[in-house]
Amino acid sequence: MIITRRFLNGALVAGALAVVAPLAASRANSAVPFSTDAFKAAQAAGSPILVEIHADWCPTCKAQKPILDKLTAEPKFRDLKIFRVDFDAQKPAVKAFGARMQSTLIVFKGNTEQGRSVGDTKEASIAALLDKSL
Repeated sequence: MIITRRFLNGALVAGALAVVAPLAASRANSAVPFSTDAFKAAQAAGSPILVEIHADWCPTCKAQKPILDKLTAEPKFRDLKIFRVDFDAQKPAVKAFGARMQSTLIVFKGNTEQGRSVGDTKEASIAALLDKSL
């Protein structure tokens, strides 16, 4: 009987973890591909916005990702809208944002640009940049 209870308790814990783990991951903000309509809608709503000028081949962009994932999972950034602009495939958007290279991060509060950084991989300064969107 003891083995059965232990097995049952273990199964219950494993089942609970299987349900909770995906929910925790879904709480983190994730970037969506940039579209002009979605970006304008977020601006019109007055949302805090992060625009990532990103290239899959860029080592700096790869270094920024875990930092951004960690920071944007914080509760204070739950309303942050993150748009990823593909540096190679979305040249008109890259130009419209005045970005000259990949790994550019731009934050907005509604319609107003609040700050930008290029090539930054320091958690503290990226956090400070994101704070400007709030």
